[in-house]
Amino acid sequence: MAKATHVKADAAQFPVPQSRDEVNEAIARIGLLQRERARMQADMNDELAKVRLRFEEAATPLSEQIAELTQGVHTWCEAHRSELTKNGKTKFYDFAAGEIKWRMRPPRVTLQSIENVLETLKRLGLTRFIRVKEQLNKEAMLAEPDVVSGVAGVKIEQSEDFVIVPFGSKLEEVA
Repeated sequence: MAKATHVKADAAQFPVPQSRDEVNEAIARIGLLQRERARMQADMNDELAKVRLRFEEAATPLSEQIAELTQGVHTWCEAHRSELTKNGKTKFYDFAAGEIKWRMRPPRVTLQSIENVLETLKRLGLTRFIRVKEQLNKEAMLAEPDVVSGVAGVKIEQSEDFVIVPFGSKLEEVA
């Protein structure tokens, strides 16, 4: 099915149909152009996929070599870490071809079974580790617009779109 076209009217910058027949022809043309654009998009994506695959395949052996060399350098540097870091006074070493560094990552929390962790923290009285987030419920406001109409900072808006849905045929898959 063709994608609907949403239009905001801005008069005098485009040809305006002068009859129902001309409107019908314009809608048919919109559908034709949308399908042509969709085909171009699909062709572009096919070409991009081919190019990406070609370069990824060409880069794979290089990535493998980089990984092997990195592991070798890491192994050697770990064996000579004390010498390279002046007994831990530094965390880097400059070789003629480049620099190696040891960086301590910041601590992180990993959680398994969040529900169980929440329950345990509550039971132990450690609620300072539980975040309670207040949010406005826009769905409830839309359900009761009269109640919130006088609240400062709340405005319920509604606008209208003009939509053109050209008829098109769906392609069915054949098994």
